[in-house]
Amino acid sequence: MCVEVPGMAWLRVQLSQSEQAIVQEEQTCHPNRQIRKRMLALWLLHCGVTREKAAMIVGSGRATVQRWVAAYRDGGLDSLRRWEVHGPASELAAYREQIIEMFTQQPACTVAEAAERIFQKTGLRRGPTQVRTFLKGLGLKWQRVRAIPVPPKKVSPSTCSNKLCFSISS
Repeated sequence: MCVEVPGMAWLRVQLSQSEQAIVQEEQTCHPNRQIRKRMLALWLLHCGVTREKAAMIVGSGRATVQRWVAAYRDGGLDSLRRWEVHGPASELAAYREQIIEMFTQQPACTVAEAAERIFQKTGLRRGPTQVRTFLKGLGLKWQRVRAIPVPPKKVSPSTCSNKLCFSISS
């Protein structure tokens, strides 16, 4: 709840008991880091810290904190917890399932090979950095292949290096 202080142009944040419990929980446990910052700023404002000081503590600008207060005033905690950031969608996202299937059936040895196979499959040419980032976003990861030393360094007691034929052990 926001209370207008007479003679001042800004609103003072006063949280109810249930809102205090929610804010304290979500400022430490919410999965989104930006929501945690918002909750911390709201808690600081509830405790009487100025908007400028709260902004400095959470690492944002005073105007940003002011927008958070306005969002809280207009829609409560639900509007502060809303995170609707929509970045540009990749054209490769339409081929997501096909690319995953292609690389799980036959993994690529290099990023250049992966980029070429994606180009042949989709007709979309992307650079190595974009392909690497896209494949990591799909959950695929590059695994190093190494040779296993043969023969192993440790010799098992069942093998005998000085006998050249089968024998009955006694």
